[in-house]
Order: sequence, then C-alpha cells, then structure tokens
Amino acid sequence: MAILSSTTSLTETERARLRRLTADTIRCLAMDAVQKANSGHPGMPMGMADAAVVLWTRFLKHNPSDPRWADRDRFVLSAGHGSMLLYSLLHLSGYGLPLSQLRDFRQWGSLTPGHPEHGLTPGVETTTGPLGQGISNAVGMAIAERWLAAKFNRPGFEIVNHHTYVIASDGDLMEGVSHEVCSLAGHLGLGKLIVLYDDNGISIDGPTSLAFTEDVRERFEAYGWHTQRVDGHDSIAVENAIANAQAETNRPSLIGCKTHIGFGSPNRQDSSKAHGEPLGADEVRLTKAKLFWPLDEPFFVPEEAREFMEQSAAAGAAQQKEWEETYSAYRKAYPELAAAFECALRGDLPEGWEANLPNFAPGKAMATRAASGTVLDAIAPTISALLGGSADLTPSNNTQSKNARAITRDDFSGRYIHFGVREHAMGSILNGLALHGGVRPYGGTFLIFSDYMRPAIRMAALMELPVIFVFTHDSIGLGEDGPTHQPIEQISSLRLIPNLAVFRPADAAETVDAWRFALGRNDGPTALILTRQALPIIDRERCAPAEEAACGGYILSGTEDPDVILLATGSEVQLALAAQETLAAQKVRARVVSMPCCELFDKQPRAYRESVLPSTARARVAVEAGATPAWGRYVGLEGEIVGLDRFGASAPYAVLYRELGITAEAVVEAARRAMLRVNKGFTTTVN
Repeated sequence: MAILSSTTSLTETERARLRRLTADTIRCLAMDAVQKANSGHPGMPMGMADAAVVLWTRFLKHNPSDPRWADRDRFVLSAGHGSMLLYSLLHLSGYGLPLSQLRDFRQWGSLTPGHPEHGLTPGVETTTGPLGQGISNAVGMAIAERWLAAKFNRPGFEIVNHHTYVIASDGDLMEGVSHEVCSLAGHLGLGKLIVLYDDNGISIDGPTSLAFTEDVRERFEAYGWHTQRVDGHDSIAVENAIANAQAETNRPSLIGCKTHIGFGSPNRQDSSKAHGEPLGADEVRLTKAKLFWPLDEPFFVPEEAREFMEQSAAAGAAQQKEWEETYSAYRKAYPELAAAFECALRGDLPEGWEANLPNFAPGKAMATRAASGTVLDAIAPTISALLGGSADLTPSNNTQSKNARAITRDDFSGRYIHFGVREHAMGSILNGLALHGGVRPYGGTFLIFSDYMRPAIRMAALMELPVIFVFTHDSIGLGEDGPTHQPIEQISSLRLIPNLAVFRPADAAETVDAWRFALGRNDGPTALILTRQALPIIDRERCAPAEEAACGGYILSGTEDPDVILLATGSEVQLALAAQETLAAQKVRARVVSMPCCELFDKQPRAYRESVLPSTARARVAVEAGATPAWGRYVGLEGEIVGLDRFGASAPYAVLYRELGITAEAVVEAARRAMLRVNKGFTTTVN
C-alpha cells in the first residue's frame, strides 16, 4: 500500500485533528474566494474537503517542487466547477500558488480561473469543467501509465509505476461520455485508476433524484469495476477504502463518498443553493462560527494545516529522489530504452524518422485514407511512442499499422487500441494520453462522427495537445451510405475551432505532408480529413511539389498573371485542375491553388499569401464538397463558390458529384461568372 511516510509518526488522534483542521481550512478558503469573486461553486469543495485531504496527505505521490516529475501520481478534479478545492490543495502543498492568487479567484490574469486550466496553474493535470471530460482524460492517463510500464519497465526497474486519482461528481457520471470511458476502463482492467465519487445528491436544479436514480455502484460493477461506498466525511473510512482500491490491481476502483454539499453551512448544506453561487456574507460568518473559525480574517490559513500538507509533499520529494536513483541505474543498464523513454517524454521524434516516409508517383489512383495507412505502416516502426486506434472502424480508417497488435486486458505491449463504438470516449482518452506524456496519440473515425467528439477536439485545441484526429469518408464521395453519413458542414465547423489545424490533402503525396506536419506539431491538435474514394496522384513534374503543402496553401499550377484563381481542397483539387485545362482551351489563364490547411495558410507572412492570392486577381472560385460560407473570405464579394449547402443523398459517388453540381464544368461556369463580375467593375478587398 502506497502511504506517504512523513505523517506516519503522528498518533491517530493527532492525525484526525490535523485532517479536520486542514479540511476546514479548505472549506473556508473556498467560501472566501467565491464570496470575494461573487461567483463560483463553494459547495463541492466544502463537501469533498475531508476525502481530498486524506488522499493528498496519505496517498498521493507528488512533488510540488517538480510538478512534471514523470512518475508522479496524476490527480484529476473532474468536477472542475469545484476548482477552489484544487487551488486550496495546491496552495497548502507548496505549488507556488500564493494566497494572493486565491484572493484573485476568477479574475483577469490570475492563476485561479473559474475552472482549472492545464498549462496555466502548476499542478493542474488537465483542463476540467465540461463535465465528464476529466474522468475521461483520466482513463487515457491510466492507459498511458500501463502502456509505458509494459514498454519500459524491466525486472528491478519499475520506472513507470503510479496511480491516477479522480474526484468526480454526479454530473460527471450523468454525462454520456463517462459511460463510454468507464466501460472501456473496466474492459481493460485499469487497476491503477481510482475514482472518488462525490455522492452529494445535489445538482443545480435540486436533488439529483429529479433525473438520476440509478444505483451507481451496481452500474460500475457491471462495467467490471471494484466498488465501495463510504461516509466521505469519515477520514478513517476513506483511508481504508483507498487502501483497498490500491490493493485491487486487476480492476479500476470507484469509491462512492457520501457527502454533504456545503458541509458546515447552517442554512445551505445539502441545498442546491450551495452548488453554484456564493453563500452570502451572513452565511459565511455563520458557517465559520460553526467551524470555530476566525470571523473577521478572510483567507485565514493556520500554520499547522500548511505544515501538515507540506510534510506530505516533502515525502513525495523523497520518493522522487529514490526514483531518480533507480532511474540512474536503469539508464546505465538499459541506455537505449532510457534514451527512447526520455525522447518520448520530451515529445521529440526520433532522429531520421522522415526517411521512412513513402513517395507516391502518378499511377494508380489512391484514396487518401489508404495513403494515410501507408504512411502509418512506414513510420510506426521508427516512432515507437505512436499509439492509436479507431472507434470500431479500423478497416475503413486504415489506422492499424502492419504488425501492430492491439492492447488487451492481459497484455499492454501492443500499439493499437480498439475503442469500440465510442467516439466520445476515444477523443477524450486521446487527450488523456497526450496529457500524461510519453505518447503520440491518434485516433480514427468517419468525419461525420466528429460531431460526437467535438467536446474533446475543442479541449485538445484549448490545451494545445498534439493529438492527431484521423477523419475518413470526408464528403459525399463516400457514396451510397447516404446523407446520414455524408459530412457537409463538418469541415467548416472544425475550422471554427481556434488552434485546430484542419488538413484536407488533395492526393497521396499531400497526405504524406499532412502527417509530417501533424507529427511535427507540439502546440495543438491536427485533424486529417481523408477520402474514401480513390483520387489521382498529381503529376508533380507538371505541378508544384507536394512539400509546399506545408504552407497550408500553395500555387499548384498556373501562370504569373492569372485571369482567375481556382482554390480547392482534397478531392476537389482534381476538379480545379480539369477546369483549368478547359479554361486554357478557351484562352483563359487560370491558376489552381491547393489549400489543404486554411489555418496554416493564414499564419504565413502577408507577402507569401499575396504571392498565392494576389489582391489584383479578384476573379476567384473556391471548390469544396461541403458548406460554403467560410470560403467568402478568400474569394471576396466578386468570387464564386462551388460547394454544397444541402444534405447529400444515397447513390454512387460519381453520380452524387454530377447531380449535386460539383463538377469541373460547374467550376468553369463559376470562373466565367466571376471574371464577368470583375470586368463589370465591381471592387472589393479580398485579402
């Protein structure tokens, strides 16, 4: 049983007193911060303070002086609305979060935003707040821990050996994503995942019984979890439950902590009034009086409480020192493994990895999803940190590289994850893998099902995580499955997410560069948008090299002084090239611009963007088999857009393109309309 040693010399009576004192400190800090901000959620921190103190002082392996220590336990506050619980724990433990930051709770520029934000506040492992996402990230972290342990641990050298702890709320367990991830966690037997469920029976609307009456413990037992139920205010019961959970190594554990929201508040305890609003100045005083707390000293922190927490943190520092000694010996015994481990933790790619990327020459047409699979086959042996999967669409997504075995409950040495039909879970787990470190995660599904993953995609972009989302079957080009499966608005919708790079390659060669970009990126996620149908491989002797796709948009073919510019992405680039030939026969000089990644193009220097889309060339046509509004900023008021602002239909893809008017002929007609409009003298700024 992992128990921190520095507090073991205390008598049970003294430890109980210090636990209660520290829990009351957290309660009062939460009340004061929310009251000062006139905004926030005091009830949850007040209710879970007792259990959290037991976890942090008795079990959690961490070192505030090195928050990124590789073998630390991960702690996830999935109930992110109760952020003052985490901020109080971090402050008391010595994470460099001064009391002044707690006083600035929810204020501009503070390190204590309304919900915890990864990368902003030291000690915050993931951004939480959207309920269900935190516990889902934690499943990813637990998978990463076990995968890295299987990969790098050797007899006598357990360099990866830590737990993932979660505090989750009723709301977390109501959200659908929690059902998906917890089902998969049970299936995989993630024995080092321990969830403390804050069972306080209250949500914003009132009692959870208004909408939530299932037996949560039985539900998790059905998932294959180890479950317990305790009084969340009984520190001895909580301690024993966590110890029992640690002893159960073959199943994840759920500890239902029955608590009182707003614990200690005479008039707000066990009320939805304690959930999402300040208690009020009078109620704060009444609560402090009940807790025997100084009434006129807001943000009061007893030195005993601070010392109690810091002693536990000091024990973590000693554990890190012991780990570093073990790792030093490991590095000498297994230098190649150590080098790979350190490379993975840094997020670096192995030297020379690009040498294995395939080259595609004109010949047999190839779907970009197939090209993507070929890229994976080529790079997987070199990039050992690559771990991916699919939401039950492996043969369609081409996401399983050659010889990549799937991880199983009994064997985590594989390189592939079968997520099942769980897009929600897959997206959030990929984020957890990236947050843990040491893993380069990717996952695949159909583009239409990106709608199921949107919360996770947004969180990946917000947290700047290098996750690769592989989305195949990218348009009406998927054909007979019909409008339910044909994405129309999804590409444009994804482009609206800040910091998400949406890369839709035109052929197999651009697909290589899409993967090169995605793997080389460490400051955010990338969505690869890939076709089901085969596409011609562009003749690069006649057109610009595919490497120019790294600029996001580039001149694929055309003259220095074009009469019209044809912009296209993905499968529609071939339509633009065909239209260019037709226009050339009509003595019209057309430039074809391939725009695989608008976000990347927009970041290029203005001079480069002007060279590709000169402001003097106002006749422009954009071509994409999807929603049209976003293209207006490139073509201007005088331009034309050949796209699709209606749902598709069930038919062979060639028929769909013809019947829905996305053809080379339609591009030619649109080009002539744009040129006519410009020649009539309309003017507008298009860059």
